[in-house]
Amino acid sequence: MNIKGSWRIVLGVWMCFGFLMVESIADEPSIFPPGSKLEVLFDGADSFTEGPAVSPDGDLYFSDITWSHTGLDMAGHIWRYDVEKKEARIFRSPSGQANGMAFDADGNLVIAQGADFGGRRIIRTDMKTGKSVILAATYKELPFNAPNDLAIDKKGRIYFSDPSYGRQMAFEPIYQSVQGVYRIDPDGKVSLIIINAVKPNGVMVSPDQRTLYVASVDNGAVGGGVGQLEKRTVPHAILAYDLDENGEVEYRGEFAACKADGMAVDIKGNVYAALHGDRKVAVFSPSGDELASIAVPEKPTNVTFGRGPTSKILYVTAGKSVYQIELSNPGFSL
Repeated sequence: MNIKGSWRIVLGVWMCFGFLMVESIADEPSIFPPGSKLEVLFDGADSFTEGPAVSPDGDLYFSDITWSHTGLDMAGHIWRYDVEKKEARIFRSPSGQANGMAFDADGNLVIAQGADFGGRRIIRTDMKTGKSVILAATYKELPFNAPNDLAIDKKGRIYFSDPSYGRQMAFEPIYQSVQGVYRIDPDGKVSLIIINAVKPNGVMVSPDQRTLYVASVDNGAVGGGVGQLEKRTVPHAILAYDLDENGEVEYRGEFAACKADGMAVDIKGNVYAALHGDRKVAVFSPSGDELASIAVPEKPTNVTFGRGPTSKILYVTAGKSVYQIELSNPGFSL
């Protein structure tokens, strides 16, 4: 039996014997409807899944990040999962190492392309024509490090993180000294708006447009190749920033102490965070209290909600798979 076949059996046993756990920590019964459980939607990625985004027609798009240091010289894929046909096909390959993705209010797909032979830029694809344009590739005439995740507000401004995890930086130099969070305005202006997140990862805008959440995940990697780490001095946390009507931010403080990756929010403002090391998705109230958790058999990287008929479905990218679970509250989307 091959390894992939064995892994599928493990997933099947894991589900059959009830280890797909959901837990309400606080007095918040509205997070999960009765009988809610995590289900495997897809398990065929080449490396690991990331950046889920649901199109206006309800189909799920997600990244498959193929690091070259693991022998996968592919520069990534983007998959499209047809929710009606229940099948996944490659949408774009190579993807330019697509990571975080989101659909804007016009139905265009906005993509953060990372490093390791990736584009190291933010692009936008017109889903009607298939043509893409580059929204941002440099700051102060220097390339970005490795755009990771992004979020879009109601006024069309794009917020994206630009960390460096040290993967292939031995031959892909780090040009930006700050691992920051940037904003792209509708007129194309690019601004560095956050410099204190140390190593920003996931980013998310609250439904009321007044808070920008940033996951600070300092793994100690400072470039120069895989495995060269320095002692981490800043705790992992989701940070909260006050967001004004002009897209300017002011640091509010730590929202939740955890090692979070990607995030999503429901219409009540609850934050769903993929906790990679803990193998769970944690649910936080708008005040930062942990309300519930969803155990995941693989290390989760990101989450997003469906739209329309699937607006109460939370999709979870984890390992080589994508999972789904029904929730009580619809997700927030543009």
